[in-house]
Amino acid sequence: MSPVVYIEGGGNGDQRLERLFRRSWARFFEAAGLAGRMGRMPRIVRGGSRNRTFGLFARAIADRTEERLPVLVVDSETTVAAESSAWRHLNARDGWDQPHGARNDQVFLMVQLMETWLVADRNTLRAYFGVSFREKALPQWPALEDVAKRDILDALERATARCAKPYSKGCVSFELLARTDPARVENACPHAKKLLDRLRTL
Repeated sequence: MSPVVYIEGGGNGDQRLERLFRRSWARFFEAAGLAGRMGRMPRIVRGGSRNRTFGLFARAIADRTEERLPVLVVDSETTVAAESSAWRHLNARDGWDQPHGARNDQVFLMVQLMETWLVADRNTLRAYFGVSFREKALPQWPALEDVAKRDILDALERATARCAKPYSKGCVSFELLARTDPARVENACPHAKKLLDRLRTL
């Protein structure tokens, strides 16, 4: 069975950004060893907005075939309670009902957003932003997935404010993702490990 991964983000119709989005996720997944047993990478679908991403996934579930396994990946946006499943979290936060036929191992959360994964790999941040990168502006958070979305974004903004190319969503975020070490992300972000472990079994 071949996974088709519907991922939140990727710009609004900009073809260059869409290509960069798919290429960056492909490199991240490849570095995580997802070419694996079958030698095939997951097919990556840029979801765009949060609701559009869910809509594309729900449609794929309704039209599912035996050859393809739809997988949904979106930001959690907020803290995920320890006892909460991904579907329960998304129902409480976004009002999304689990589509009929969708399993619990077909939805995964970036907690609390993709930038949390980027912050998990400070080596890549230092190499990408160079000597003007102010690492001290990034606190040594003991549990990254507990850090609020706004705090992550504010810290990245402060740390890169003096850099030639400060942090921003779009090109910079995707270029960083392509360079990010999945092992560091898995070590710091348990929900990321759940996603990568599941994809490695397919």
